Amino acid sequence: MSALASMNILLAGGQGSSSLIFMVAMFAIFYFMLIRPQRKKDKQVRDMRASLKRGDEIITIGGLHGKIVKITDDFIVLEMEHAKQRIKVQKWAIHSVINPSDYVEETVEIKKEIPVEPEIVDVAEDDEN
Repeated sequence: MSALASMNILLAGGQGSSSLIFMVAMFAIFYFMLIRPQRKKDKQVRDMRASLKRGDEIITIGGLHGKIVKITDDFIVLEMEHAKQRIKVQKWAIHSVINPSDYVEETVEIKKEIPVEPEIVDVAEDDEN
């Protein structure tokens, strides 16, 4: 029996059509809940990596922070703030771009408090004679 003939037999019966509808519904749920959001996220990451430019501050997947000094097709040269070290990283290892407006530096005012010496108070004991 061919596959087409067995499919016709399944569609002819009530059980076959309901199981086919169930399978299509399950695929639709998986598509809209898993596949589509992942593709959308992947597209955003590709666009972010394609729009990188010299001078951007980035974070790599490994957690390294640096400023882009040089860009080629597959590699990026980062300059680290401390000791002005430069490392070469592949583009796929870029996690995110740091937007300076997202991070507002907080200034903390430190007040130097002079410790106050505790007062010594004489406590008179009651005479119980």
